[in-house]
Amino acid sequence: MLTVSGFVGLAVQMLWGMGNVAGHIVGVPPYWGQIVGAHAHFGVLGILAVVTGLAVDQYGTSGTRRTVAVWGFVVGQWLLPATLVAQAVLGLPQLGMLAFVWGICLLASMVVMAMEAWADSPSGYAA
Repeated sequence: MLTVSGFVGLAVQMLWGMGNVAGHIVGVPPYWGQIVGAHAHFGVLGILAVVTGLAVDQYGTSGTRRTVAVWGFVVGQWLLPATLVAQAVLGLPQLGMLAFVWGICLLASMVVMAMEAWADSPSGYAA
């Protein structure tokens, strides 16, 4: 699921980038920074979702750890850039605070995967 989400996110990022170019041709809107930021987040988080999805399978992550690693990342991957877009389009800068919530979801996923990597290391710590 996480790997699929990553590849879909990369496809969205590519389409978003083409939209950015088209938007730049016709005139930059006042919230251009958030639009470009969403493009970058779709791309970077898409790549990380693919890599994290492969690591989840490689380490055999299961149970609650798998749920947190996969769904924490999927939620953060999509809602972080969506928050940037909603904040810009609706003109509500206070929505930006939600980015911290989605960041915590992403952080939880990475903490779980760090624990998986640590446990898988032959010497008990990540080399």
